[in-house]
Amino acid sequence: MLRIITLLNQKNHYLEKFYSLNESELIRFSGRNFDGLEEFYQTREKILEMIKYLDAEIDQAPSPETIPDEDFKQELREALAIKDEYVNRILSQDLEILSCIETAKSDIIRELQDIRRARKAVGGYKSGVKSHTLDEKA
Repeated sequence: MLRIITLLNQKNHYLEKFYSLNESELIRFSGRNFDGLEEFYQTREKILEMIKYLDAEIDQAPSPETIPDEDFKQELREALAIKDEYVNRILSQDLEILSCIETAKSDIIRELQDIRRARKAVGGYKSGVKSHTLDEKA
């Protein structure tokens, strides 16, 4: 039964890493710095793979309901409460990250539309090459 507690604590450790990664990137994204976006997503994927592995290991562990030890059950409840807290915080962060990305995307689309309008306006002032002839009678 100690194994399940160890696995839950490891999972919480990776959830904390995920949370910290989100937190630092969220600060950069809020400042419109998306330079490390690809690396950010790759790192998140690696952490999620570890969490998925730990979940599979937890699923294979014996069911804790059959254990009458109250200390174990309390430790289990605490580990699960920590997990739930991290999951809720991460979900909140992800909404903020998506909002930052959507805002940047909207700004880029608006900028591209402005450039297109400006090109169209400049194109309206352009005309074909005209040769200027002088009126010699004047």
